[in-house]
Amino acid sequence: MKLHDGISPELAAWIAAQPVFFVASAPLAANGHVNLSPRGLDGLRVVDRHTVVIRDLTGSGNETAAHLAENGRITVMFCAFEGPPRIVRLYGRGEVVTRDHADWNTMLAVFGTALPGLRQFFRVRIDRVQSSCGYGVPRMTFQGQREELLDWAQRKGEDGLQDYRRRNNRRSIDDLPAPD
Repeated sequence: MKLHDGISPELAAWIAAQPVFFVASAPLAANGHVNLSPRGLDGLRVVDRHTVVIRDLTGSGNETAAHLAENGRITVMFCAFEGPPRIVRLYGRGEVVTRDHADWNTMLAVFGTALPGLRQFFRVRIDRVQSSCGYGVPRMTFQGQREELLDWAQRKGEDGLQDYRRRNNRRSIDDLPAPD
């Protein structure tokens, strides 16, 4: 294991090259569920040595947003499935940036485009950057991103997505409120 003093340019380039990453969060309650979500669709940007932004699309749950609203704790993990083995974890505190947040347009500009189903952003202030060998991670060949989520959001339209989020994304599985 190696600790880094931030996200270096070399590490930022490696992170940008990973087609999938994982986001972990949890409520404060000891009996609450730890949430671990795989992410793709070019959904993360390194802003500086201690900040990343994650684009969050409408999905079946809203656990990360509920956990960040409650306690801010988040871990982001990347694994090299191709090339030399490596795992990188970013530990930090996150905040949810919704459409009514003063920084919404700034977050949009970080990505340049809004994908169908865009729900919110997670801005994460990184306080620990850790890498490890990744020898136990299997080699897999990347074939491409799945488009089904984008297609589903496009078919729903903005009104349909708002209704879906209202019905399905307001509470976490542990009954925490999720930002709207």
